Amino acid sequence: MIVLQILVLFISISFFFYGLGCFYSPKMYEEFRRFGLSPIQRQLTGFFQVLGAVGLVAGYYFIPVIGFFAAIGLTLLMSLGFGVRIKIKDNFVQSFPSLFFALLNLYVAFRFFEVFDLF
Repeated sequence: MIVLQILVLFISISFFFYGLGCFYSPKMYEEFRRFGLSPIQRQLTGFFQVLGAVGLVAGYYFIPVIGFFAAIGLTLLMSLGFGVRIKIKDNFVQSFPSLFFALLNLYVAFRFFEVFDLF
């Protein structure tokens, strides 16, 4: 259970600040342009990252099913991000964080399912 708690906090902090960066960071504006994504897509990405971060924490401490769906949503988001990285031909080092977070969130989703006996 402590591993799940540490992962939830690590992922939540990472996604919360990365998500906020999608709204405020000029560097993020440039990255999304490089990805070939629109400003609306950048803002939606940031919104879903912040929502996922909050959902993981809320799910861990209050309503586990929310955490499960937040982890699934972040897995999907990072899988799509990995696909974008492959599409624009980023190298493995540049692409790895999105794959890592996709797999990490998938693991967290399974742990939510297992630990909290969902469904």
